[in-house]
Amino acid sequence: MSATDPLKPSHNEVLKGSVPTLAGQLAATMADPNADRFSDDDTQFLKFHGCYQQDDRDLRKTGKKYMMMIRGRIPGGVMTARQYAVFDQLATDYGNDTLRLTTRQSIQFHGVLLKGLGPLIKRINESLLSTLSACGDVNRNVTASPTPATSRVRDQVYQDSLRLATALAPQTKAYHAIWIDNVQLNLDDPENKNFTDPLYGQTYLPRKFKVSLVVPPVNDMDVFTNDLGFIAIIENDRLLGYNVTVGGGMGRSHGNTQTFPRLADVIGFIKPEDVVPVAKAVLTVFRDFGDRANRKHARFKYVLEERGADFVRDEVGARSGVAIAPAKPYRFTTTGDLYGWHRAVDGSQFLTLYVETGRIKNAPGHTLKTALRQIADQSPGLEFRLSANQNVILANVRDADRAGIDALLASHGVKVENQVSILHAASMACPALPTCGLALAESERMLPSLIRRIEKLGGDLGLGGEEIVIRSTGCPNGCARPYMAEIAFVGKAPGRYQLWLGGNAAGTRLNRIYKDVVKETDIEAELGPIFERWRAERVANERFGDFAARVLWLEQASAQAPAVAVAAAN
Repeated sequence: MSATDPLKPSHNEVLKGSVPTLAGQLAATMADPNADRFSDDDTQFLKFHGCYQQDDRDLRKTGKKYMMMIRGRIPGGVMTARQYAVFDQLATDYGNDTLRLTTRQSIQFHGVLLKGLGPLIKRINESLLSTLSACGDVNRNVTASPTPATSRVRDQVYQDSLRLATALAPQTKAYHAIWIDNVQLNLDDPENKNFTDPLYGQTYLPRKFKVSLVVPPVNDMDVFTNDLGFIAIIENDRLLGYNVTVGGGMGRSHGNTQTFPRLADVIGFIKPEDVVPVAKAVLTVFRDFGDRANRKHARFKYVLEERGADFVRDEVGARSGVAIAPAKPYRFTTTGDLYGWHRAVDGSQFLTLYVETGRIKNAPGHTLKTALRQIADQSPGLEFRLSANQNVILANVRDADRAGIDALLASHGVKVENQVSILHAASMACPALPTCGLALAESERMLPSLIRRIEKLGGDLGLGGEEIVIRSTGCPNGCARPYMAEIAFVGKAPGRYQLWLGGNAAGTRLNRIYKDVVKETDIEAELGPIFERWRAERVANERFGDFAARVLWLEQASAQAPAVAVAAAN
């Protein structure tokens, strides 16, 4: 069967159609004391339950050691202190004793053996969170601006994220049967064999679907990278409604020009009460028009690219019964987090802590994992809010408790002010090696030292203290949203990266590829002359990404023009 034959569904579509409950043989495999892995087909069902089967790629020379990555579904990135303590303990008991904050306000566990998978997910559900649809061809974790800084509207936006998470969740009973009751569903039972999800149907979506809500002027969710986005429109501290965005996405494949990152289109304005019907309508447009033959082409962004925003707007209006009004004005200024202590609009305080590449762990002189666990145990009234920049926010802090938190963090080597350099603070990386099976190059283990090298380069050129959004990924799928960064490194092979330049601080412009292959050891030699030009040719206070878009893109276009003209003539 050809994966690109438009008349034939992909293997994943056949699997979903044959087992619409998504149960597979997952429970049966976990009940087998000799099993250390799931079958290849079952790994596809496993994703819908929030898990990926991986192996430690550092150990492949001596044989594969199978392990699981588990991702929580945490709408809006908000956890109680008790829930955070549960996740912390599970990482110690079953994982590699670290918590990995994701770029979608969730937590991933790495290094979990098959025998620990069931107990871990059951404990997550007992904490009143879940892993259902954290992965798979369904709506993923709904994200929402977490910082409680300037407007009470943020709380309403968070409540809307909860409503969306509930409304867009798949309804299969397999999740409860497998992870709560430890029961293998009978796949031959007509009720299971003919199950049809009321929203998704029997074969769910062609690929993953991502929803985000954001509160301007801070675009901390990178809303234009989502399949569906809601931009809060606020007037006199009141939520008027949302501008709706559709068709964003980061994923692409090297060497395949039919795949590309895309910014979402703004299709109009809706009232707050219309969020759920509009979201369901957008999702079903993707369900019905997405590509089910070629999974590399099976994202909603390609529906937008090929059918147009007007088509999608009309379909959504007809399906939802909502009159979509013209979009209202808004403005974004930054995608970054607000580090350190700040006063929330309700009078409480909150603290945003930098987490290097999103990995909460204990290191010599910086025992962040232990510190956060002790805070969770000692302050049950706190909220732990996860940012889409892979950081953690301690919210609802009483004035009387601030000094104690400061002292506890200091005792573990965790700073609350001047936590990290400006380049580190604006950086992100995906996990990549050794756990991700798709990684072509290092990312999380590479980026911190590379940032220090870029800092030295900038300092030597008199550019120290300049913020530059820098992101890296181990492959082109774009989990750390590299195509929005001012500088991005996208893994192409071990020690080799594509160099992308020209995103902006507000998260409203894609960058462009500047060089197809750069050795990691040659990055300073590549960036040095560009930084020198930035210093010499920038206009007043011009950021690096804006300089790259203004100057370097134009030069690239001019250099390519003769070749294009020759090709056209021939």
